[in-house]
Amino acid sequence: MCGYGNPLLICVCSNFTARVGKTSLIMSLVSEEFPEEVPPRAEEITIPADVTPERVPTHIVDYSVDSHNDGSIIRCQITAIIFDCKNFSQLTFRLPLILVGNKSDLVEYSSMETILPIMNQYTEIETCVECSAKNLKNISELFYYAQKAVLHPTGPLYCPEEKEMKPACIKALTRIFRISDQDNDGTLNDAELNFFQRICFNTPLAPQALEDVKNVVRKNLSDGVADNGLTLKGFLFLHTLFIQRGRHETTWTVLRRFGYDDDLELTPEYLFPLLKIPPDCTTELNHHAYLFLQSIFDKHDLDRDCALSPDELKDLFKIFPYMPWGPDVNSTVCTNERGWITYQGFLSQWTLTTYLDVQRCLEYLGYLGYSILTEQESQASAITVTRDKKIDLQKKQTQRNVFRCNLIGLKGSGKSGVLQALLGRNLMRQKHIRPEHKSYYAINTVYVYGQEKYLLLHNVCESDFLCDSEIMCDAVCLVYDVSNPKSFEYCARIFKQHFMDSRIPCLVIAAKSDLHEVRQEYSISPAEFCKKHKMPPPQAFSCNTVDAPSKDIFVKLTTMAMYPYSENDQTDRWKKPRHVTQADLKSSTFWLRASFGATVFAVLGFAMYRALLKQR
Repeated sequence: MCGYGNPLLICVCSNFTARVGKTSLIMSLVSEEFPEEVPPRAEEITIPADVTPERVPTHIVDYSVDSHNDGSIIRCQITAIIFDCKNFSQLTFRLPLILVGNKSDLVEYSSMETILPIMNQYTEIETCVECSAKNLKNISELFYYAQKAVLHPTGPLYCPEEKEMKPACIKALTRIFRISDQDNDGTLNDAELNFFQRICFNTPLAPQALEDVKNVVRKNLSDGVADNGLTLKGFLFLHTLFIQRGRHETTWTVLRRFGYDDDLELTPEYLFPLLKIPPDCTTELNHHAYLFLQSIFDKHDLDRDCALSPDELKDLFKIFPYMPWGPDVNSTVCTNERGWITYQGFLSQWTLTTYLDVQRCLEYLGYLGYSILTEQESQASAITVTRDKKIDLQKKQTQRNVFRCNLIGLKGSGKSGVLQALLGRNLMRQKHIRPEHKSYYAINTVYVYGQEKYLLLHNVCESDFLCDSEIMCDAVCLVYDVSNPKSFEYCARIFKQHFMDSRIPCLVIAAKSDLHEVRQEYSISPAEFCKKHKMPPPQAFSCNTVDAPSKDIFVKLTTMAMYPYSENDQTDRWKKPRHVTQADLKSSTFWLRASFGATVFAVLGFAMYRALLKQR
């Protein structure tokens, strides 16, 4: 792709050996006078960007068939085929090109009437122009059209035979329209049109100019304007009009502003901006990104029920080339009683994607037009790269908002129940999740000391040996089934193999505590094991409840992840790691401080969001 600022190579040639004046054209352009003596071939010349209409540095090559070793014809981005106005019957061509009729000073008639049918027959021909090197007629125009043919080609946009835009162009402009329709009412109102005009062309339209544009559409298209706003049909009609009138640069300016290349594909530079992530750092969405995502949610929550129905979610993702979320998302984040993703669930899924696969998140934000609507350089501005975890440990505080906890235990130990309990689902609700729609992740907000944090649970598949990605996390939850005598042994073995000497805090969960507890077939009891390894005592848990399961263990896990060492620990944290102690977890004041903030902020958060909804 030859973008603005990149050098443009124009090859001037002819398809037969007769002297047609191509060298004279080049020399006349440079000297602004007709050369009396013309060499067999002109040297390659460079025209600086600041003297060209399109502000692009341009190299012009006088191509000669005698120069067998010259690769310029292959490297060039546009070919100008020169013919003699007195003899144009031998024209044959295959490459994208412009036709230039030279020596027009030697004839008293125009060759255009004969050339135009040829131009219409071959779509490779961008334009044709008559000129004279001797009279300096249309010399500058020739090379201007050559630049324009490269920077603003007709081929990808328009089909002359059908007199309509090509499907790929319609698809791209449709996405642009939907992004620009910020209130999702199916039209571009004056404010949206002005915003569109400003971000694409750096200047707003005067009120009268806006009316003039809409009047042109009204005269030609009955449904091009609705409620005084430009419809999608009207938007597409305007661009068709621009192209038909030779104003391709208008459409190309819009397409490139929204990230498209010459093949009408979103460029890798647009979708995947550079983002450096050092080791031991994580990726999170920042405040501006959450505000943007809130606006996207509001835009598509048409019935204002604080959830996205399947149709609303499908409408949101219409501007994506594929459906990014599968049915497993509904078992990964919070949903309402109908199984629709809630506002909190929507933000949680984006938080999860950012944490696990930030490149995918950048791609998704690119499809949504984040950098355009927020007027940022790229969607990388939506991402916060957290500092190295070692620094957090040294400073005894963290700036992170997302904490990952891995659930480890035998299959059937109750890990899935813990996972779904984070989303407020009891055993009855969990039974409605289809096996093929189950997720190995769950994410939701948890309040610790009045601060809202995201807890991300990962159900690690049972294995005799864990890989690095299954070990690296902020906290570990060792889950065993109190009714299965062989369940705890696996947790103890994995703890000794991977976590006994690590700095990762661990919590043992005695799952299915509503069932009869049996003695575990291990050398010591779970309680003794925890005491021996200076861990909190096993936490009884059950999701077989009438209401939503208790969230106490999630507050504890998040707190352990945020403060992996006891406040009373005076030892060197780098030499002798120590987990949050039993005394801490038994202390009523310790958990009172954490849970009180959770209750207060959960109530306030809900009330504030309902107030915001009323203002929408």
